[in-house]
Amino acid sequence: MDSGLKQEEFHFEMSLSVLNHLGRKLYRSFVTVLGEAISNAWDADATNVYIYIDKDKNSMCIKDDGQGMSRDDFQNRLLKIGYSKRKEGRFSSKRKRPFIGRKGIGKLALLSCADRISIISKVPGGDYIGGTIDNSRLDKAITDDVTPKEYPLEDWSPKVFGRRTKNHKQGTIIQFENLHEGIKHTLAFLKKTIALYFRFSLLDKDFTIFLEDEPITIDCLDDLAVKTEFLWTINDIDDPFVDYLERIFTADRNESRRLKLPGKISGFIASVQKPRDLKVTTTDERVGVDLFVNGRLRERDVLKHIPTARVVESYLYGQIHCNGLDDDVDRFTSSRESMVADDPKFRELLAVLRDKALGKVFSDWDDWRRKHRKDGDSENPTVSKKERKAEELYNAVSEEYSMLEDKASKEKVASWVDDLGGDATFNFTSYAECFVSENLVRRFIEENRIPLSTEAQAEIAKWQGRERDSKNKGNVSIELRKRNTKLSYLSMDGLANLVDKKDRVRDACLSRDADQYKPIRDALAHTALLTDEAKAKLRSVYVNISERIRALLASNPANEKTRK
Repeated sequence: MDSGLKQEEFHFEMSLSVLNHLGRKLYRSFVTVLGEAISNAWDADATNVYIYIDKDKNSMCIKDDGQGMSRDDFQNRLLKIGYSKRKEGRFSSKRKRPFIGRKGIGKLALLSCADRISIISKVPGGDYIGGTIDNSRLDKAITDDVTPKEYPLEDWSPKVFGRRTKNHKQGTIIQFENLHEGIKHTLAFLKKTIALYFRFSLLDKDFTIFLEDEPITIDCLDDLAVKTEFLWTINDIDDPFVDYLERIFTADRNESRRLKLPGKISGFIASVQKPRDLKVTTTDERVGVDLFVNGRLRERDVLKHIPTARVVESYLYGQIHCNGLDDDVDRFTSSRESMVADDPKFRELLAVLRDKALGKVFSDWDDWRRKHRKDGDSENPTVSKKERKAEELYNAVSEEYSMLEDKASKEKVASWVDDLGGDATFNFTSYAECFVSENLVRRFIEENRIPLSTEAQAEIAKWQGRERDSKNKGNVSIELRKRNTKLSYLSMDGLANLVDKKDRVRDACLSRDADQYKPIRDALAHTALLTDEAKAKLRSVYVNISERIRALLASNPANEKTRK
């Protein structure tokens, strides 16, 4: 452009004080600023959006090849705060893209996020028109309560845009100088952010976003994809990232399910291997389950509105798309960064997610994690605390055998470990029950100084002899038992005969239950795999034993002596 050409004079179409009250300082999110510029390019039927970052100069340039703006557009649409294409009865572009812009105040994110913002635009065959907003000068004009016409935009300088105008035939270019929040993020982070939050750049083959001339593609989300374990798709979702996940999923590591929800909702929820996988490196940002309306991010981490305090929440991310939230009612906050929390239609969506989706997601997540030998949701009441802890212990122990380098051996051992899982959970639990119950009875006998019977002494002598022979054979000279008392050589049947021995035919008693318990207990102690019948018998007998031991401990005679 000929720098000697006289430029047009532009000014805001609103009282400057009202402009300030509307929220020039509301927009603090870098994502919001990017979103506004990208959304404007989408609405303008751009094919490409180019984003350039200069961290050293704390500046950014966003360029598109959309329809561009005429002088009238620039004055009466861009600078007219509150202007909306929808007020003219238009809801989609010439390319039939649904308009993202709604209220016409989102542009405040662009016009107030830096010290100086220079905007130029041109229609096909036309020349650039535009101007520069100096926010420090605008602040002074607001303080001085000048009229909009007394505060014209500054002329734009070709030097500000440099080579960005080369071969640019139509569209808009915005240059931000000295961004208020600074550019804290790496290019890798920005690529990931754009790929996550501006999905239409991945969906529409006629719309591409470039960062430093590199296109934003699915590859920008590769590190998130490979750390994804489970996937729930919602209704009919058309998303290349979901397609990519389904392509890389394997039967031995991943699970997925399709959820059918009422209403015009689509999207996906996914979970990662570890909560830290959702944290964006070097930042405080965390990927969550976000709400989109007409392709635009409208609520970060929408699940915060339906908190459950379940551990699974810290593993989840995804996108919920509900274009039905964009109708004649404006349910977006002034900052355009979130939904109005008490909006009935928004609350209805939250209720569907809570009642129809999250319950299934939480249940599946726990089942699938346990299936793949990982810790699940400890607050899921369908699995007992003992069973869950036994599973977790087995997972930790079996993991030591998953380090084989030979692939064939590793796969074979993995299948053996899988086969042992159910039995191991039962055996670990049963051994713990046996360990605790027998040692409690021993302490009861000691405290009440119950004398050993002739049968008990014979049983103790037998096992002492076997232990002595085993130690000699193995050349073991160390003490094996922490409390090397005679009672430590008696199992439940021998102990029960000392504390609760009655006529087994006429009276239910601990000694009768212990006799039934012994053969299965001994098989368990020898790490045998039990039959289903043996497991059922062990469960039922142990219930009787535990109840009798609790009653025994509650009526401890030694307690009466202590109280006296």
